[in-house]
Amino acid sequence: MSLFQTKAWQDSWWETWGHTRGFTLLSASDGQISGLYEDSYRFRGFLPVRSLQFVGTSNRRINTPRTEYNTLMPCSHNGTDARTVLEQALVQNRWSEAALTDIRKDSIEFRQITDMAKRHRWLHRVISEDTAYSVNTSGDFEAYLSKLGANTRLRLFNRRKVFESLGEVELCEFWPNRTDEFFKLLDDLIMRRWGKPSFGGGEGMAFQRRFLERVVAEGGVPNLSILKSNGRALSALYNVAFNGRMYNIHSGFEENFNKKLALGTLHIGYNIEECFHRDDIAVFDLLVGTGKNEDYKCRIADRQEPLASIMLVRSPVFKFLYLLKDRKKRRSAARLR
Repeated sequence: MSLFQTKAWQDSWWETWGHTRGFTLLSASDGQISGLYEDSYRFRGFLPVRSLQFVGTSNRRINTPRTEYNTLMPCSHNGTDARTVLEQALVQNRWSEAALTDIRKDSIEFRQITDMAKRHRWLHRVISEDTAYSVNTSGDFEAYLSKLGANTRLRLFNRRKVFESLGEVELCEFWPNRTDEFFKLLDDLIMRRWGKPSFGGGEGMAFQRRFLERVVAEGGVPNLSILKSNGRALSALYNVAFNGRMYNIHSGFEENFNKKLALGTLHIGYNIEECFHRDDIAVFDLLVGTGKNEDYKCRIADRQEPLASIMLVRSPVFKFLYLLKDRKKRRSAARLR
């Protein structure tokens, strides 16, 4: 089970966006698996769609913080029992298409879903693939550093001396009493760098606050880290520790502080080192995503996990339309080659 299956994450997401027109909750999370809901709408104002989706995700309609490692399979289930759980979750609900995003591609669940699609003669489409990155922090920090590329090691660790020569360095924890101040600093840093608010603005921020208020009851420990130089906040990392894993949910940093320093990477380096020294954390999870200018997670990580988003199509009309769409894509790709 990941942080994204906690009731804190799932219930807070539904309370924030579940009022969207056409959304109907079918099954809530029990703290182990992802909830399910139906999104009923008309595609391009014409074709009626009944889309089965994970709570925490939205295909096409609204933008929300990304919910990863989605699953319908309880941790205690495997083999035939797991297949029964999946069958019940998918077959008992009415839908024209099911958009099941960010499932672990190497999991039993992924194989079971594709096998199920064949048995029920549903069209099965992989609509996107991505990679989640992480660092195993159960070993030795020096050994981890030695395996990094020279430039990555420089940005993550070795240039601390340059940074520390510029003024007094502070790593400040803003949880639990300075949460509002932390989110204000994070939002300011992201606005200056990206020109848009963190988490998509008001509703996204409200969701994160609801989540943090609840996750502690399930064993989560927020880590709201601010990196300062001479009292000036230069970088913010929004992390949450859960079930032996530190999840790096969001970050922001001052882009033009010093041309020799990558402040975001430097800040992550401090956090990763801290996790190596903690007995309760075995993984620093960078999740999916790339940086603005480079794929820095790929260079930092020593583990990668492929994720895939699957669409199952039960409606005959939609099967026909998607087959036409996929054929057109293949022809376009062939011409480009």
